[in-house]
Amino acid sequence: MGFEIKASCWKPVAVTLLMGASLLSASAPAAPNLSFRGALVAQACTLRPGDDDIPLQLWDTSSQYLYLNTRTIGKPFEIHLEGCDISIGNDVTITFSGNASAVLPGLLALGGGSTAAGVAIGIETPAGNLLPLNVTSDRQALTSGANVIALKAFIEAEPQAIANQSVTAGLLTATSTFTLNYP
Repeated sequence: MGFEIKASCWKPVAVTLLMGASLLSASAPAAPNLSFRGALVAQACTLRPGDDDIPLQLWDTSSQYLYLNTRTIGKPFEIHLEGCDISIGNDVTITFSGNASAVLPGLLALGGGSTAAGVAIGIETPAGNLLPLNVTSDRQALTSGANVIALKAFIEAEPQAIANQSVTAGLLTATSTFTLNYP
C-alpha cells in the first residue's frame, strides 16, 4: 500500500510578458516592444532535499480490522524545513491537494492503479486532527534553522462499505501535493 506526497512550496513568481506589435521599416529605428516585469520573493525556509517527493508505505491492514475500527492508526511522516529565517516569516501553513473522495470528504480517493476499494486516505496532525484536502492548516510556529512538520496518514473505510462488509482487499495508491505558505 503506497501513498505519495509531492511538494509545492514556492510562492509564485509573477512574470508578465508584454509584447507590442510594430511595423519595422528600414529607415526608422525599432521602438521597444518587449518589456518584462516580475517579482522575486524571499522564502522563510527551504525544503530539505528529498522531501519534495515523499513515498509513504502505509500499514498493511485487513478489511476485518476496518469493519471493527473504521480506520487504521496513523502512519507518521515528516516534512523537513531547513535554513528557516524568522525575520522573513515566523510561521508556516500547509495545504494538501489531490483527488478527493466523493464518499469521505476531505480524504484522498484511491488512485487509478489501486485494486482495493471502499476506502480513502486521510492526513492528520500528531494530535489526530484531520487536515482535509484543499483546506489550509493552522499556523505552525517556526524557529530559526531547522523545523519539522510532523503528520500522519491513515486508511479509512467508507461507511457504506462497512455496513455492507464490502471493503475490497488489494493494492491502494493515492497521490497528494502539499503547498507550504509563510503568511
